[in-house]
Amino acid sequence: MAKSRRSPNNFLASLSPSDFKRLQPHLKVIELPNEVVLFESGSSVKNIYFPHSGIISLVVPLKGGRMIEAAMIGRDSVVGASSALDGRISLNKGIVQLPGAASVMPVAPFRKAVDDSDTLRLALVRHEQLLFVQAQQSAACNATHKMEARLARWLLRARDLSSENTMAFTQEFLSQMLGVQRTGVSNIAHTLHKRGLINYNRGRVQITKLQGLRDEACECYETVKRHYDRLLN
Repeated sequence: MAKSRRSPNNFLASLSPSDFKRLQPHLKVIELPNEVVLFESGSSVKNIYFPHSGIISLVVPLKGGRMIEAAMIGRDSVVGASSALDGRISLNKGIVQLPGAASVMPVAPFRKAVDDSDTLRLALVRHEQLLFVQAQQSAACNATHKMEARLARWLLRARDLSSENTMAFTQEFLSQMLGVQRTGVSNIAHTLHKRGLINYNRGRVQITKLQGLRDEACECYETVKRHYDRLLN
């Protein structure tokens, strides 16, 4: 279905007029500040988020304050919606990776809308499948691919969601998302910089050679991209 101009968020824009009408009265636009936590792992989710811009990461907390990313979501999808399906607690922590804006609504009216509409439920199931694809591919990637390829894949995904070649990421944040030591991120970023693929300075990453970064990335980037094209088109 062709996307309308009713929302910058692709999930909302792809809905039929009747399904969007179910949600519209409950939606309000908010700002998402950098690194704000939207919900904790093991807690109930109070709101559903439809990003207009910026990026939200779903991460798995580990002992000692460490965490590793399972999926990243931007204007392409919806955050927290699985609670509308079963009402259970979140299995991940939701944290804003890049600041932006989002439409937000409480869980209860969203759950009712999903219960009342088979087409809305189908759209939600497809987007939940995409989150599963990301988490599954991320686990395989972290277990098998070299760090240079993993960082390249991660930066390309972030670029796709932000539509920016320059993004603000600290070494500490990158290390948490990729599940590696901070010194490891520094060394890998330096390697990609020497190859002319990125510039990295004072917490800002600039992609300087897009095709080169795509060539460096592991197969996981294209695999996830293909799944998105197949499930959403």
